[in-house]
Amino acid sequence: MKKVITYGTFDLLHKGHVRLLKRAKALGDHLTVCVSTDEFNAIKGKHAYTSYEDRKYILEAIRYVNEVIPEKDWNQKISDVVNNDIDTFVMGDDWKGKFDFLKDYCQVIYLPRTEGISTTKIKKDLELFD
Repeated sequence: MKKVITYGTFDLLHKGHVRLLKRAKALGDHLTVCVSTDEFNAIKGKHAYTSYEDRKYILEAIRYVNEVIPEKDWNQKISDVVNNDIDTFVMGDDWKGKFDFLKDYCQVIYLPRTEGISTTKIKKDLELFD
């Protein structure tokens, strides 16, 4: 079985997120999604609108996702890959080159982002309605 992993906050779930998950799953048989916890987002200076538990619940309902695990810090990626027997690490191409260190452990693929949509764009657009 070929196993794939991806990471993200997955706040304000949108078409771009679902397309990433679909394309990631197409690269293997099992997709693990590692979701940033609320505590980790605070360390990164981010605040998700939706709680970790709610984001995890939503992701578990998506047919492309086989497993959801928490991302608690920047340094867990190598252990996640090794401990979960991951064959392929997938991220959006806005992260291109940032995770190449994982090539010693698995294949690393950066997928093109979906044009015209992002959580940041949604948040900015919503500010227009205040």
